[in-house]
Amino acid sequence: MAKVTVDGIEVEVPNGATVLQACEAAGKEIPRFCYHERLSIAGNCRMCLVELEKAPKPIASCAYPVADGMVIRTDSPMVRNARRGVMEFLLINHPLDCPICDQGGECDLQDQAYGYGMDRSRYREAKRAVKDKYVGPLIKTIMTRCIHCTRCIRFSQEVAGVPELGATGRGEAMEVGTYVEQALRTELSGNLIDICPVGALTSRPYAFAARPWELRKTDSVDVLDAVGCNIRVDSRGPEVLRILPRTNDAVNEEWLGDRSRFALDGLKRRRLDRPWVRRDGRLLPATWPEAFAAIARRLTALPGHRIGAVAGDLADAESVVALKDLMTALGSANLDCRQDGAALDASRRDFYLFNTTIAGIEEADALLIIGSNPRVEAPVLNARIRKRAIAGRPFPVGYIGPHGVNLTYPAAHLGEGPAALRALLGAAHPFAETLRKADRPMLILGRGAVARADGAAVLAAAWQLATETGMLRPDWHGFNLLHLFGGQVGALDLGFVPGEGGKDLAAMLAGDVDALWLLGADGFDPARIPPSTFVIYQGHHGDRAASRADVILPGAAYTEKDGTYVNTEGRVQRGYLSVFPPGEAREDWKIVRAFSEGIGKRLPYDDLDALRARLAGANPVFGTIGTLERRGCADTRGPAGDPAALGESPFVLPITNYYQADAISRASDTMAECARIYGGAAPAKLAAE
Repeated sequence: MAKVTVDGIEVEVPNGATVLQACEAAGKEIPRFCYHERLSIAGNCRMCLVELEKAPKPIASCAYPVADGMVIRTDSPMVRNARRGVMEFLLINHPLDCPICDQGGECDLQDQAYGYGMDRSRYREAKRAVKDKYVGPLIKTIMTRCIHCTRCIRFSQEVAGVPELGATGRGEAMEVGTYVEQALRTELSGNLIDICPVGALTSRPYAFAARPWELRKTDSVDVLDAVGCNIRVDSRGPEVLRILPRTNDAVNEEWLGDRSRFALDGLKRRRLDRPWVRRDGRLLPATWPEAFAAIARRLTALPGHRIGAVAGDLADAESVVALKDLMTALGSANLDCRQDGAALDASRRDFYLFNTTIAGIEEADALLIIGSNPRVEAPVLNARIRKRAIAGRPFPVGYIGPHGVNLTYPAAHLGEGPAALRALLGAAHPFAETLRKADRPMLILGRGAVARADGAAVLAAAWQLATETGMLRPDWHGFNLLHLFGGQVGALDLGFVPGEGGKDLAAMLAGDVDALWLLGADGFDPARIPPSTFVIYQGHHGDRAASRADVILPGAAYTEKDGTYVNTEGRVQRGYLSVFPPGEAREDWKIVRAFSEGIGKRLPYDDLDALRARLAGANPVFGTIGTLERRGCADTRGPAGDPAALGESPFVLPITNYYQADAISRASDTMAECARIYGGAAPAKLAAE
């Protein structure tokens, strides 16, 4: 540790820390443009100049390492004059766009020009102009505003792993852009907007929509993938205008995937805003009492074993437990939350969790990925893997899955299907030996790898491999299952799977039930539902299953209710209402609760606090919000399934179109444009269209 003095305050900082970090440890604010805590140091904006005792000139504090005994001054006349000079240079060519710039009101350049600049400029020359660059449908560029901080270049290379941004020219002629004009091929491009300290990179869908002081800001959690990124929902009146990431080092650091950020226009399109009842073969608008009466007439005439329910991938835990309690009251054990048919063993929590935890990836020293593409299924988690891969310490990665997958970090392709997994379990395999020699090896099993006929065998074989290669120890748990959406783990935690004598989704779709309640369940082809089955669809979008429904109950999207969600690592988090549901739509648990009273099966909770007490009673994990203890593995007994029953067909990735993977993004025009540009895919057609 080094002791340094900053403006008369003595602080102790680790050896290797920078002067800027030492100043911040002393509570001093140091202006900066190019420096970012999660990117490499560039040292090219010079705004962070400070005075070092005995140094002949100011130093760039972001790039200067500390030494024991340093005396630093952050607000001397030399420092003030140097910062004014730097700001004067930065503003020579910067246009006076503040009144029309979307960055206005939350712009680092505005703030620092006010705090550290001067009130006049000595330069009268004509300002330069730079042609705007096309970098895709999500980012709007006004490159005349660029101050050459190079944050965007470093982010694309280091975090996103897509080195498509760079600089050409020198000095005043320098320009940032793609060498060949094309859309940036990364699922994390929206983060360039957040890290740009000026208005050079702004959100194209949000352009000229609002000013930051007009927005109501609500902390929440993202559910469009299973990472559970912490987000802030910015709304004005009844409309969500912007979704931004919140910093949480244990989950998403400060990044957010593009689908989670930009699919928000899908929240106001194709919405279900009133109940519908099918009469004479046609869906017609109805009132809530009429919809409930139509359901009650059918369900009360059926025995419990002829009624089933399916929970969707975006469902909050409150609505799932309410629906489970309703099915129990009706005498039904026909429950399922695995729309993809994944052979998940819910008997033990670590059979279906990302046990290493997201932050724990940085401690691993070897990785095997089976039947998954984390870059598409969980872009922020994939960025954490890349962070570990480029950290400097050895980190061999093996991959079993389709050819041609670019994970953004080096990976040895070991095969396309279960044969490669079988080889790792057999005689000495080079990569199996690599895993055995690693101190903290880990394995990521994709949900698509278990959503197949031999899924139970794949799950059991992956667990056996984890056991044989030393991944399962009391101080380390290297077995991980990567889920796809934010509502999948919570439903498993609540046991929304077939009970004793109950039927799974495949059996229910085979005609073993006469009534089927779908809670936002759009993840399977509704054509598989037999024509004779009475279908209740409760959801927020007129997506795949809505046209097949006999009764539609309009629910609330994740931004329109207070809800509890569990991410892929088992962390329980809560989202909060930012706007109200449209029209007559209601929160999902309230719909189930109201219906239960109408049929004389009244559920024993009337408010959210009572319902959450029921959640904690159903599973104690719901009593701890936001925190997660690191897990080891004391019991290495594996899940149900025979590792010897592995099939031969290659693994198929569960998400082929990242931009239209759920009901909200399928309703988004922005995501449809992204799918067209990046994937060459036509906009997804919905059954309701």
